[in-house]
Amino acid sequence: MSNSKKITSALISVFSKEGLAPIVKKLNEQNVKIYSTGGTEKFINDLGIEVIAVEDITDYPSILGGRVKTLHPKVFGGILNRQDNESDVAEMEQYNIPQLDAVIVDLYPFEKTVASGASEADIIEKIDIGGISLIRAAAKNFKDTICVSSVDDYAEFLELISANDGNISLKDRKRFAAKSFNVSSNYDTAIFNYFNKEEKLSAFKISEINGQELRYGENPHQKGYFFGNLDEMFTKLHGKELSYNNLLDVDAAVNLMNEFKGEDPTFAILKHNNACGIAQRETVQQAYLAALAGDSVSAFGGILISNVEIDEATANEIHDLFCEVVIAPSFSAKAQETLEGKKNRILLIQKEIALPSTTVRTCLNGVLVQDKDTITDSAKILTHATNNKPNSTELEDLLFASKICKHTKSNTIVLVKGKQLCASGTGQTSRVDALRQAIDKAKAFNFNLEGAVLASDAFFPFPDCVEIADNAGITAVIQPGGSIKDQLSIDYCNSHEMAMVFTGTRHFKH
Repeated sequence: MSNSKKITSALISVFSKEGLAPIVKKLNEQNVKIYSTGGTEKFINDLGIEVIAVEDITDYPSILGGRVKTLHPKVFGGILNRQDNESDVAEMEQYNIPQLDAVIVDLYPFEKTVASGASEADIIEKIDIGGISLIRAAAKNFKDTICVSSVDDYAEFLELISANDGNISLKDRKRFAAKSFNVSSNYDTAIFNYFNKEEKLSAFKISEINGQELRYGENPHQKGYFFGNLDEMFTKLHGKELSYNNLLDVDAAVNLMNEFKGEDPTFAILKHNNACGIAQRETVQQAYLAALAGDSVSAFGGILISNVEIDEATANEIHDLFCEVVIAPSFSAKAQETLEGKKNRILLIQKEIALPSTTVRTCLNGVLVQDKDTITDSAKILTHATNNKPNSTELEDLLFASKICKHTKSNTIVLVKGKQLCASGTGQTSRVDALRQAIDKAKAFNFNLEGAVLASDAFFPFPDCVEIADNAGITAVIQPGGSIKDQLSIDYCNSHEMAMVFTGTRHFKH
């Protein structure tokens, strides 16, 4: 085997022992000299396999409550020496340093400890020092040493040594070095981000090692990947694999429906990251049918999401629609059985987990990072700009429309009546175009806009929008306010008995 090296000695110092026993037994079969520390040493002894304690070669015990065990020249010399370097070989002999051909490490679970809500003292103790140093040293010296840096790689390492009688090729040693630096860089990123929650240093570090290759990106000629843990977010009940575009739409759906958490049954249908239908009703079936009525054409191939369990009656209605994904907190047994009638339809149970507080996207030769828009407009923050104030029904519809508007591409206008999306104008280059698009679309689906309300994601610099809205029958408007010409729109509303409220918060979404 070209550039292969046989393992004759190994240092094993791990946190997780799961899957370790077969490796230790195989190394022992191959007459590999094994060195170890602490709990790992006891584990190997309990297997009835001979093991040399690290302190027997360093002449130092584990000290400072276990904080210092392997940090010693006789350990790191054994890992970092260059076997083709005469000076290194001579010094190894001079200082009686044992050669270490393999290093097996599994780090303290820092991220899990943080996620568990442990105390700061416990978290600090889970910052691995010796282990991370062993990984870096062994990976750096991949020409002579193989580094196994995680419990996730135990099985593959066992296959290698079993298939080749302990001989490891240079290619495999270098590949395991790459895995090792992936582990170490991810570990350090997690530690930095923990400390930087308070320090807020101007640095951007993100590391995700749970990655999966997607069928393709936005288009078939583009490669696509997802880095993250979808199993923490959803229980997948049925259907094909989520695509790149599916994931973007699912993200938009989840963020929109989070605005209606704990409210009456609310159902949304999304297409290309925007809601094409959303409604709130007494039952989930009624909410679905009202959402579908918002745009039954765009609903084809859409992403469906509910804030309550989907029952059999609703599932029977949904089953008639071709849709990519259906998301809910739960499905009744009959509903699940019905919806699984289409083999490719993806069914997801959404779990309760905290989502990231920032958004990240590439931009030019760097990245843009911002806080998420966590403000949800409510009645208590509204300023009544006009003499005419919205009645209770209009106020409910205005706030409903505002939530939808916040999650719709700018420039946007959203029209709502009876807690049902009538239409929206999305991604337009002018607010007037967005409004006209919304009105035309609402009329195309036979909505009566008399008494409907309007939400805008930004202020009106001119009174043209309120005039167009008034002529369409719209009676109330919600917008951020803040234009130097606000008074022009206010004056028009006052003279035409329209109500207008200001939120003071802009909700652009680009």
